[in-house]
Amino acid sequence: MSQPSPSRANPIDPEREKLLGVGYGAGAYLLWGVLPLYFVLLKPTGAWEVVAWRILFSLVFCALLLTVVRGGWVRMIAVIRNRAVVGWTVLAGLLIYVNWQAFLIATQSDHVIESSLGYFINPIATVLLAVLVLKERVRPLQWAAIGIAVVAVVVIVVAYGSVPWIALTLTASFGLYGLVKKQIGGAVDAVSGLALETLWLAPIAVVQLVIVAATTGLTLGQHGVGHTLLLIGSGVATAVPLLLFASGARRVTLTTIGLLQFIAPILQFLTGVFILGEPMPAERWAGFVIVWVACAVLVADMLREGRRSRRSAPGVVSLAR
Repeated sequence: MSQPSPSRANPIDPEREKLLGVGYGAGAYLLWGVLPLYFVLLKPTGAWEVVAWRILFSLVFCALLLTVVRGGWVRMIAVIRNRAVVGWTVLAGLLIYVNWQAFLIATQSDHVIESSLGYFINPIATVLLAVLVLKERVRPLQWAAIGIAVVAVVVIVVAYGSVPWIALTLTASFGLYGLVKKQIGGAVDAVSGLALETLWLAPIAVVQLVIVAATTGLTLGQHGVGHTLLLIGSGVATAVPLLLFASGARRVTLTTIGLLQFIAPILQFLTGVFILGEPMPAERWAGFVIVWVACAVLVADMLREGRRSRRSAPGVVSLAR
């Protein structure tokens, strides 16, 4: 009798899965980094209407994917039968809704730089969540990064004269969303997960559209074919990076996701300063420089821990315990 081939005996290659996870995660954050420019093009559609269409068109896009992908609806039904997993997807949907709404308000009110601040802080908040929820041990440099980030927020509040509510909301909502997706893990595939999240949000989206229609009026189809196509395309623009993120989060550690998150705020910051021309007074620069110091400390810790893990466990690549 012939022996089973190595590929059949070990169908899942951990190293390949990690590389795929990093690739998917990086792709998601690259797209999120340039997303503000897309939403600026959607004006005069307001943030509340845009978010509603994002939810509904994302749901339609996911339904198409479930139809095209072999066994898509079968997996979807299997997930729905698992009440515990369904509960996690409801929570994930609510968190991503808060994140979308805050991000659209930031983008359309000339606060892209502040949104980038939220995503700069987010990796540090991710470490804090890993400690508080997952009971991971905090290393000295991680505590230093958290402390420096707190100082940065205080400096911005005192020097700039206002609390960066948008940044803090984005940090909290997406940090918790990442944690929930990590808890879901491989129990839900990326398409089914996003389909369920948007399905639970569909009633909220409908209510928002009714309110917008009764107040300022809906803009879909009112500002030319190009604007209409862009608004419809917001579903794809929303779903693709989230699907990439979900695929990546299942394959790598929470800390690795935290490291990859720096891609998006860097691009958003550059967009806000150099493309959209948002103001950067000295006091805001001071706050951002302190945040960047915190990020540098966190990155240094991640890289050092990664080298230590590789030395202690040959052949295993890890950025966190």
